[in-house]
Parts: sequence; C-alpha cells; structure tokens
Amino acid sequence: MNFDFVWFFNLFPIVLPALKLTISIALISLFLTLCLSIVIAIIRYYKVKGLYHIFGLYITFFRATPLVAQLFILYFGLPSIFPFLESMSAYEATIIALTLNTSSFMAEDLRGALESIDNGQNEACYSMGMTKFQTMKRVILPQAFIFALPSIGNRFIGIIKGTALGFTVGLADIMAKSKIEAALSLRFFEAYLCVTLIYLVLVIIVERTLKYIEKRVEKVY
Repeated sequence: MNFDFVWFFNLFPIVLPALKLTISIALISLFLTLCLSIVIAIIRYYKVKGLYHIFGLYITFFRATPLVAQLFILYFGLPSIFPFLESMSAYEATIIALTLNTSSFMAEDLRGALESIDNGQNEACYSMGMTKFQTMKRVILPQAFIFALPSIGNRFIGIIKGTALGFTVGLADIMAKSKIEAALSLRFFEAYLCVTLIYLVLVIIVERTLKYIEKRVEKVY
C-alpha cells in the first residue's frame, strides 16, 4: 500500500477541531480526579472506620479491571438497571469513567505521599492547638501534593491517552474522526498515524509544562 501524503496532511484540518473535546475531557477529569483522590487519600491516611475498607474495595476494583470495561458498564450496563442514567451522554460517561479509574491510582499516590511526611510535624501542629483538619490543610497536604506532583503528572498523561476510548461509546473525539475518515477512504495507516502524532505532540507539551511546574516548585521549597 502506498502512503498517500496528500490525504495524510489534508486529514489534520478535519481531525484537529475535535481536539478541544479531548482537552476538555482531560482537564475536567483531572480536576474531578484530584478532588476525589484527595478525599480518599485522607480517609485512608487516617484509617476512618468503615470508609477505609469501602474505598479499599473501590481501589481494588478500579485498579484490577480494564478502563474500557468500566466505561461499557457505566454507559451501556448501568442505564439498563437505573433508568435515570439513560440520559447520560457519552461525554459525561467518559469523564466519569476516567475520573473513577484514575482516582483509584492517584489516591494511593497521594496516600503514600501523606505517609512520607514526618509524623513529628503532626505532633508539632497539635501542640500548637491546631486541629486535624487545620494540620492537614495547612501543613501536611501541601507538602504531600508537592511530593506526589510527578505521579500526578503521569496520571494526567494517562487521562489524556484514556480519552481515546471515548470513541467506543460514540464520542466524536479525534480518534472517532480519524476512524470515520479511515473507513471512508480505507486509509487506515495514514488516519491512525495522524491521530497518534496529535496525541504525541499533546503529551510532549504536557510533559514540558509539568517539568516547568516541578522546577518552579523546587525553587519555592
């Protein structure tokens, strides 16, 4: 098969407009993942009775099962059991699946970072009259977040790549656009190479940005 360079380069203007959808899913998923992960990490750090084991099962389930299976259960399976979920869009389902999946990993990253903080800092804060909430908010969590920053960056990159599964539930992202064009012209190699290069450039930009943030943080601390 001959590589059609003209068709390949003409594909980018068709696919790139869908990139904003991919980016929006990734950013929203990252924000929700951070919020959920912080809550889970703190609960497991303090070993809150009942919730500790519940979130332990949650982490085990989402870490041990494929993301695509979780997405299918969420989008195709649960609405048949819970009718109120029938109105859920592919966009929403993809965000929820990415959030739940990534949180199971990020929560453990944050919990490890929390446990790496010297316990003497907790005792010092308590001796000053600070509550557990104040200690966590003002002293422990900021330090843990810095320690976990590289891991958080890696999870964000995973989210970006995970958005590609959205096309399996009908999401019109860059993967779906390229697949449609490939099916129409039978130029599958060119189409998938196009979307691969777009993801590659996007991830490289994110990596460079994260490295810049890490360096800035190191200077501050």
